[in-house]
Amino acid sequence: MKKKVVSMVLAAIMGVSLAACGSPSDDSSKGDDKKTEDEAGDDKTADDKTGDDAEQGDEADNTGGDAGGDVANKDKPLVWFNRQPSNSSTGELDMAALSFNDKTYYVGFDANQGADLQGTMVKEYIEANIDSIDRNGDGIIGYVLAIGDIGHNDSIARTRGIRKALGTGVEKDGDINSDPVGTNSDGSAKAVKDGEIEVNGKKYVVRELASQEMKNSAGATWDAATAGNAIGTWSSSFGDDIDIIASNNDGMGMSMFNAWSKDNKVPTFGYDANSDAVAAIADGYGGTISQHADVQAYLTLRVLRNALDGVDIDTGIGTEDDAGNTLSDDVYVYNEEQRSYYALNVAVTADNYKDFTDSTKIYDPVSKQLDAGAHPTKKVWLNIYNASDNFLSSTYQPLLQSYDDILNLEVDYIGGDGQTESNITNRLGNPSQYDAFAINMVKTDNAASYTALLNQ
Repeated sequence: MKKKVVSMVLAAIMGVSLAACGSPSDDSSKGDDKKTEDEAGDDKTADDKTGDDAEQGDEADNTGGDAGGDVANKDKPLVWFNRQPSNSSTGELDMAALSFNDKTYYVGFDANQGADLQGTMVKEYIEANIDSIDRNGDGIIGYVLAIGDIGHNDSIARTRGIRKALGTGVEKDGDINSDPVGTNSDGSAKAVKDGEIEVNGKKYVVRELASQEMKNSAGATWDAATAGNAIGTWSSSFGDDIDIIASNNDGMGMSMFNAWSKDNKVPTFGYDANSDAVAAIADGYGGTISQHADVQAYLTLRVLRNALDGVDIDTGIGTEDDAGNTLSDDVYVYNEEQRSYYALNVAVTADNYKDFTDSTKIYDPVSKQLDAGAHPTKKVWLNIYNASDNFLSSTYQPLLQSYDDILNLEVDYIGGDGQTESNITNRLGNPSQYDAFAINMVKTDNAASYTALLNQ
């Protein structure tokens, strides 16, 4: 039976997930012999596994001998992941996309729970280090904030989480304003206000000195290089007034850390628990948030596997499968109304970072190989919105490439440019050759760009 989230948790979920990031990664992220396509126009598949699809006889699957079989594309399993179909301005879920067919689901993470964790992590760090955190001794704890994408709900949630925890949030339309402030040296910005923290009987002002969307000249958001340039500008303007750096992801956070904050011993807090950020905690990186990418990647492909096998969607998730794979309810929640699986987040700090040093290690409780006879090979089309995205390319995709073998799925990995849907959709020229689809949009509003292709 599917797990349901209690109403308070459901209300907290914003509806868009993960944490897609925008910093570049090196070629090691592409994994073994299954390469992501980095440029439009190249229709070569990532890896040509051979599977005997003639063995596929499941009534619910009914694909026949060839990949894709006789099932209409509009009726094939579809998983949206990392970017939940929704209105980028209001956050309202696109339920038409989430219920495209009876085999459509979303996989991401609990954005609000993670955002609150990040804000709490920063606040607790300030309180624990109050004797040294105020670098110029002016009684004002100043922070700067790198915003990933002003139209992405994960970015919005994380900005709100920081401002909520530090008391700098200002209400707008019934929620905390997530707009960038530009610069705010005197505390007069309208999008934020000065907060206050009291430690050991002494009160300190908390001020958001500056914040901006990290968007490069080509239009790509979550851009690490832009963040590195921004901290150079901010440090020139504010100097010792900067006591904390907060970032919507580790890609931007690490860029600022390496460019300035490491040498100046200013703690930087990010999100995603990328391997380089976790390792940097030993060198003064303040902390990060693990969104349980190992669980998310498994769920992304597991939901497709179950739909292809025609079994209960909870198989190998909340209910043990025939190989012994199962997830405990402390690492994910399922929202049946939203047809969405959400991984839960974990704060990674100096106290526990050694447990998170390998971000591409699969989750042991769901690491058992499925029998190929009972679960014959199926072919999946899967795209990453930006081949240069640090989190998705360096962490998420390597995990997917481990799970696809375990789940007997032959996956073609398609890498986009992070800017246009057409760079991706142009490479879905023949959806009939696939049994299922996993889609990571550039913008959360654009689900119809993909469903239109499947409806043809």
